[in-house]
Amino acid sequence: MIRQIKFVSIPVRDQNRALDFYTGKLGFTILADKPFDQKQRWIELRIPKADTHVVLFTPDEHQNRIGTFSGISFQCDDVEATYADYVAKGVKFRSPPQKQPWGTFVIFEDSEGNSFVLGTAK
Repeated sequence: MIRQIKFVSIPVRDQNRALDFYTGKLGFTILADKPFDQKQRWIELRIPKADTHVVLFTPDEHQNRIGTFSGISFQCDDVEATYADYVAKGVKFRSPPQKQPWGTFVIFEDSEGNSFVLGTAK
């Protein structure tokens, strides 16, 4: 029986640049950074206080996904505060946070042009 998502893979073109972004700007921590093949490393990151991990790895057949909308939604306690913190760190956002009846959200981009939703639980 499935219990949880172990990790989500984020396609990246430059693993060093992406690693700097996710650790330096978003505050993720490194769980693994090991050689995988001649072209890439296996980089697995931990989101603070979360069980789900993020992998910065791109299979050859997923190169076309780099720089697209990921379908991944990150949750935080306070979108406005997190937005302000990330803006100060140089994270690119499409617009300021938006309040909706179902919660507050904002869309941001990583160093590779991938876009993600950042929102509240409700």
